[in-house]
Amino acid sequence: MKIPLTYVWRNMVKRRLTTTLTAGGMALVVFVFATVLMMRAGLEQTLADTGSPANIVAIRKGAQTEVQSGVYRADAAIIESDPNVALDGKGQRLASREVDVLISLPRRGSGQKSNVVVRGTGAAGLAIRPQVHVIAGRLFRPGSSEVMVGRSIAEGFAGVQIGSTLRFGRRDWLVVGEFDAGRTGFNSEVWGDTEQMMQAFRRISYSAVVFRMQEPDNYVATIARLDGDQRLSAEYKRETQFYADQSKAMSTFIGWLGIALSIVFSLGAIIGAMITMYAAVSNRVGEIGALRALGFPRRSVMTAFLAESLALSLVGGVAGLVPASFMQLLSVSTMNFQTFSELAFSFTLTPGIVLASLIFALVMGLVGGFLPAVRASRMKIVDALRAA
Repeated sequence: MKIPLTYVWRNMVKRRLTTTLTAGGMALVVFVFATVLMMRAGLEQTLADTGSPANIVAIRKGAQTEVQSGVYRADAAIIESDPNVALDGKGQRLASREVDVLISLPRRGSGQKSNVVVRGTGAAGLAIRPQVHVIAGRLFRPGSSEVMVGRSIAEGFAGVQIGSTLRFGRRDWLVVGEFDAGRTGFNSEVWGDTEQMMQAFRRISYSAVVFRMQEPDNYVATIARLDGDQRLSAEYKRETQFYADQSKAMSTFIGWLGIALSIVFSLGAIIGAMITMYAAVSNRVGEIGALRALGFPRRSVMTAFLAESLALSLVGGVAGLVPASFMQLLSVSTMNFQTFSELAFSFTLTPGIVLASLIFALVMGLVGGFLPAVRASRMKIVDALRAA
């Protein structure tokens, strides 16, 4: 014989206060757990979406970021001559020689300075990144000391509005436009002309060469061909993989931080659930004796109390996910540990995070309700009826 689920539900409704407090505690833990996972997913998605699988990034061997890299002009010319480099409608190769440097800009409001990536690029760099759109002002003119800023830079930093002048590289740069690159890392950059950046920062080499493949399916053959050229000392990655790799250190830190916080908070929630269920067992000793006298086996009694604890945790899990989902409306800005530059990203809620959060809540309910359920199932019928 099995105890009907209506019995479990009725007891939860009857004890509204304890049910609400226990579920609320679990909801808080699930909120923290889901939010940390959403932060990690948002960071990874922002950097992964920054690139295109049809683009290849060439950087110096051993360099992990463009800022650390150096590709000489002769090497850049050889890379651009690869037969798998795509052409635009005018027959020009879609290969962008780019320079990446770090500058400091004051944050809006606080005035505290943070590192920002300045990217030197050109017409080809814009052509291979269709996600970049000018939303105010205009593009910078080739060969000029003009720059345009990403949307996150425009929103988070002072003195970067259109018409302002930025001072870096021992010269003044006029801000002529603002661009939006969607939920990508490009939104946290300042873009200008490559050759002007080379002159301003006295660079003799580019940071990277990025090119669009004519046949993306021939990626392996393209890499093998470039690696086999003894004149080159560069390494090559798909642009998506290149930027995804730059999130590893930060996402690992966030992941471990989330685990630590979740363990600390979950212990409190488990103890709360255990106290609630022990109280439920103590208050229903007579019911337990009656159920056993009616022929319900120990296993059914134990299952009923475990089901009640799991139901409490499920309610708490859903209640925690609801406010966590609204975190997607927010954007945060932090320093990327690998590039040491500012990066803005949004919280991202995925089906995997929803499932993981609910499983986490159910585990808390299972652990918190197991011992009280065992105690209820082990009560002797005579002792339970006498205690009632």
